[in-house]
Amino acid sequence: MAEGGTWDRRALLRGAAVLTGAAAAAPLLGRAATALADSGDADALFKAGKFEQAGRAYEEILRADPKNLHAARRRGSVALLANQFPDAEKYLKTAVRLAPDDKDAHLFLADCYLRQDELALSAPHWKAGGEEAYAQWFAAIRGEPYQVHGDTARLTWKQMDPNPLVEASVNGGPPKPFAFYTGASNLSLTSTVAKEAGLSPLASQKIDFEGRSLWAHYGVLDSFRLGDIELRNVPVGWSATESGGDVDPHTDGGGGMIGTWVFAHLLTTFDYAGRQLILRRRTPEAARKARAAAARAGAEPQPLWLAEQYLHTRGGVAGADGSHAGVVGVNFGGSGGESAAVVFGDTAEQLRIRADYERPIGTFAHSHPAVTYPCYPREIRLGDATAEDIYCETHPQAALAPYGFDVRAAFFHSFHKPYRMTLDFTDMKLYIVRDTAT
Repeated sequence: MAEGGTWDRRALLRGAAVLTGAAAAAPLLGRAATALADSGDADALFKAGKFEQAGRAYEEILRADPKNLHAARRRGSVALLANQFPDAEKYLKTAVRLAPDDKDAHLFLADCYLRQDELALSAPHWKAGGEEAYAQWFAAIRGEPYQVHGDTARLTWKQMDPNPLVEASVNGGPPKPFAFYTGASNLSLTSTVAKEAGLSPLASQKIDFEGRSLWAHYGVLDSFRLGDIELRNVPVGWSATESGGDVDPHTDGGGGMIGTWVFAHLLTTFDYAGRQLILRRRTPEAARKARAAAARAGAEPQPLWLAEQYLHTRGGVAGADGSHAGVVGVNFGGSGGESAAVVFGDTAEQLRIRADYERPIGTFAHSHPAVTYPCYPREIRLGDATAEDIYCETHPQAALAPYGFDVRAAFFHSFHKPYRMTLDFTDMKLYIVRDTAT
């Protein structure tokens, strides 16, 4: 989220509901955030991804200056990254109280309530943040969203490339192929499937996506079944052309795309090595078993941070002139092509990563045209998972700090293929194991 409103923070969220292919091909990060106050060391710690230390530093600032808006908002966003909801609410409410017209503080607080399934509480903050469609959508949903029925589901991937597909049932209908991508936010359907399911929009808005005018609709789905797990009362989006047709009638994900909001309600394992998606009800026992399985495999838990729908952890990238370790993006699913990672900004130049600038690649970042180039880092790393001299891309024009903290690289589909990755959104841990799940 860019403080000061320096870019349209919902551009890719809206776009992710449009196409499986286009959303997955648009993982590149946006413009840099702008600090609104000089917080010195606290901001430097935050920028470096030292979030615990930054949080304590912002608390020190607030003890000396309780009316410091920037420190309150940043302290709240630090807590929100780790799903520490009591602290996030405390400091973001302080920020809203200090500056009732501050859109970013409202949007952070709206996201905080959204993650706790407090949709009605989120609605006025979406509105205050300028997101009228989101406000209308979440104000209209009644009852508990994302009700989980069932304990465990194992879904065999119908294909691995160019993007993984699983089968799911919409409102009790026949199984349909669905793509998934953690760069997308909510569950999204094609316009055809939304019509078949009898959905009516609770909110709609006209959007521009990759040079086209489309309609984005938002509603609620009675039932979404993934194998032996069923989700009920699910917020859902779908997009349509001006004439009401499918945006991309030839997409492989014939039903639509499953985004991060769905996976965050479950203990989710992306088992690339075993070519399966494993979903478990989020319980202390399920989390304990996931930790134990990772420990038996010798895998250390990695931190997991969530900024909007985007997942982050610690990782590194190395070139001929050394390496950089810090916060990196991590994305599962989607049609990431053959590139294992995207290296942002001047990172490739600084580390002297071999790059081929004579072969530009046209792509999209936040639904806007962008250009990347092939590159070959000496090594890329997530925890103990590594790849050497693997094909990646560099995006020199991408900002390094779209959320105020540096993100030097983001990892994608091709990197994950030898591993299984488990996301624990309760303890906010990522487990990376080099074998198939049992």
